[in-house]
Amino acid sequence: MVLGASGFIGRWVARRLSQAQATVTVAIRDLSAYEGVAQAWGIRAQAIELDSLDAASVERAIHETTPDIVFNLVGYGVDRGEVDTDLMWRINRDLVRHTATALSRTVPSKTWSGGRRFVHVGSALEYGLMEGVAREERPPVAHTEYGRSKLEGTTVLAEVAAATGLNAVTGRLFTVYGPGEHPGRLLPTIRRAAIDGTVVRLTAGTQCRDFSYVDDVAEGLIRLGASFGVPGEAINVAAGRMTSVRDFAQTAAQVLHLPGDRLQFGAEEVRPDEMRISGVAVDRLKARTGWEMAAGLENGLSRAARFEDELAGDLPQQS
Repeated sequence: MVLGASGFIGRWVARRLSQAQATVTVAIRDLSAYEGVAQAWGIRAQAIELDSLDAASVERAIHETTPDIVFNLVGYGVDRGEVDTDLMWRINRDLVRHTATALSRTVPSKTWSGGRRFVHVGSALEYGLMEGVAREERPPVAHTEYGRSKLEGTTVLAEVAAATGLNAVTGRLFTVYGPGEHPGRLLPTIRRAAIDGTVVRLTAGTQCRDFSYVDDVAEGLIRLGASFGVPGEAINVAAGRMTSVRDFAQTAAQVLHLPGDRLQFGAEEVRPDEMRISGVAVDRLKARTGWEMAAGLENGLSRAARFEDELAGDLPQQS
C-alpha cells in the first residue's frame, strides 16, 4: 500500500512497484486527481479513498486491504504555502502513529514471509541547524515547525515499533528533484525559463546540498521495505555526495539548453534558516540494503529531462 501516491515522491514509489509487478493499493484522498497521475506515471494499482486525518478511516483501509508493506509518503509543510500548523502535526505525526498501530494489528498474507513492514518518509529538516556530517546517531534538533513535526513522526514510529515489533523504518530524505516536484522549486523553474526564455533569480549558490534524483530515492525506499533492520530506526536515503546549488543550476541549465547568462546568481538572499550540513552519511543505507545511489548529477538531470519530454509528448514513453 502506498499512502500519498498522487504526491511527488509517492507517485514514483507506486510507479516502481508497478514496474516490479507488485500488487499495489494506493490510498488517497482525491481519486479524481490521482487518475491523471496514474496514467502519466504508468501506475497500475487498486485505488481506494482514505481520509488521512481520520484514525478510523486509516484503520479501516489497513484492515480491509491487509498490506504486507505500507509506504507512507503523505506529508504537509514542506512547501511554503502549507502553513496550517495543526494540520501539519496531524499529518506528520498523528497519521504515522495511526497507520503503524493499525498495521501492527494485521496478519501478513500467507504468500509473504517477511512480516508486516512500514516505510515512513522523514526529512533532513529533522536534523535542524546541525553542522558537519548528518549522521543518524547524532541527536537531531529540528529548528522549524515542519522539522519538529517530522521528527515527532519518526519518534512515534520508533515507539510503536518497540512496543509491537513492527518492522518499521524512517527513510530521511534530503534534496530530492525530478518530474512531479512543486513548480516553484529550482529544477522546474530552470526548465520553465528554458522554455519561456526568461531569467532565473538565484542566491550566490555557494550552499551545498545532497541532490538525489526522485526515481533513485523511490528505489532506495523500496529496498528499505524489502530489508530487515532495527525496528523503528532512521536511515538517510541520499546520494552521499554534496553539490553546490550553483553547480546544480549550471548543470541543469546545460542539460535543458538554458544559456548560462540567464542564471542570475546573487540576485536573492540566502534564507537564514537553511541547513548547514557539510555531508550526509549513507553507511546505514548501504549496510541494510547492500545498495547505494550510483547515478551522478548529470545522469539524473538527463533522466529527468527525458521523462519531462515524454510527459509533454515530445518523446515516445519508455517502460
